Amino acid sequence: MKVLLVEDNEMNRDMLSRRLARNGYEVIMAVDGEQAVTMASSVSPDIILMDMSLPVIDGWEATRRVKADPATKAIPVIALTAHAMAEDEKKARDAGCDDFDTKPVDIQRLIGKMKALTGGV
Repeated sequence: MKVLLVEDNEMNRDMLSRRLARNGYEVIMAVDGEQAVTMASSVSPDIILMDMSLPVIDGWEATRRVKADPATKAIPVIALTAHAMAEDEKKARDAGCDDFDTKPVDIQRLIGKMKALTGGV
């Protein structure tokens, strides 16, 4: 499964990408929301893991743009954020995220959500 990991924090990006790769995922990375929108259409990932606090375009706007594009709207998006309040999850879902997970990431919980959204791939 090809995963587009959108994360601006280098340490978080490195840690999560290595953990996903060890679990058999192909990980492509973007460091800001604008790059995420571009890469969603150019690399056709199976799923997008979207940090919400991003430079250039935040994760909420990047998700809205991905979901507004007919070529990428079917790609599942999981919001990844340190903000764990109920209103944060609502805001992410309102932007078009298919699921929501909090940081620090529990890799097995995240993989379970990824499998649920992609048919267990």
